[in-house]
Amino acid sequence: MVIIAARRRPAAGALPHSCTIVRMLRTGMVCVFSCLLLATVSALSGPVGAATGWLLVANKGSHTLGIIDPATNRQIAEVAEGGITGHEVAASPDGKMAYVPIYGNSGVGKPGTDGANLVAIDLAARKVTGNLAFAHGVRPHCAVFGPKDGLLYVTTELDKTVTVIDPRTLHIVGTVPTGQAESHMLAIAHDGRRGYTANVGPGTVSVLDLEKRRMIAVIPISGETQRISISADDRWVFTADQTQPRLAAIDARTNRVAKWIKLPAPGYGTAATADGRWLLVAVPEARKVAIVDLQSMLVAHTIDVPAAPQEVLIRPDGRMAYVSCDSSAKIAAIEVGQWKVTALIDAGKSADGLAWAAAR
Repeated sequence: MVIIAARRRPAAGALPHSCTIVRMLRTGMVCVFSCLLLATVSALSGPVGAATGWLLVANKGSHTLGIIDPATNRQIAEVAEGGITGHEVAASPDGKMAYVPIYGNSGVGKPGTDGANLVAIDLAARKVTGNLAFAHGVRPHCAVFGPKDGLLYVTTELDKTVTVIDPRTLHIVGTVPTGQAESHMLAIAHDGRRGYTANVGPGTVSVLDLEKRRMIAVIPISGETQRISISADDRWVFTADQTQPRLAAIDARTNRVAKWIKLPAPGYGTAATADGRWLLVAVPEARKVAIVDLQSMLVAHTIDVPAAPQEVLIRPDGRMAYVSCDSSAKIAAIEVGQWKVTALIDAGKSADGLAWAAAR
């Protein structure tokens, strides 16, 4: 016969047994620890929209640099550039400064004014604090920081060059010939050794040795090409054929077009994810962003966005992509992996070039 002793409840006002107290403390500690762990994980991961830094946009039609808070998806300031007009922007590696080349009042290869300066904007003060004046009109356009040397590389179309600038002094320290007209956009390999320009009218890509500051190859693409980007491993360089709905994938080892990627319509700006899996392509005529699987080199997804998507920027944490939509004065915020637009951000008129200013 088994006898089970009944557990007595403590009398009213009596203290619980010491074992009971231990159990209560343990239970409470587990709850507190669980809550702290959840709070820590939440703080580390944060909502998808949260990030440390600013999203910068060149508002061509407004002649301003827009500063966007990615946590609220709002443009919180516009800084007048003092010129007509900046198409692109680069942010300094420390996130304190922005550099905007003043291109002119026309499109590439079209009649109009020839921009002849670049402005430096202090992001904390929200004002232009420096100016580099070129010797003559060069239509400076795309600015990119060298990943190793900290120098600023700017396409200077009318001189058929990329101009090399010391961003601290705003002095020109060199040039790299492209050998082609209308060298409009620039991509730099992650090791800083090679540069690639998309030469719009000639329909070519120039391959540049940035260390020796010389052009080493010209790759024919099509009757007209636009925009350029490079994969995370520096294996592939991408530029969009403007005469057909396809994207050229250039093998950086051979400097030849190795593959053509079919698109819903002619593409424009592109950006590859850091994990090497995806390439995002703005497709203006279709009002879409195409998501290319870089393993199959095929479009795996398409996303509807506002009219005239232009440039694509992937946030450094890899969780969000931003696409400027020119005629819509909007920026589409896209959740990477889920491939959905999570916000449409109001920007300035004719939103185009994008950059990320990381907080330090």
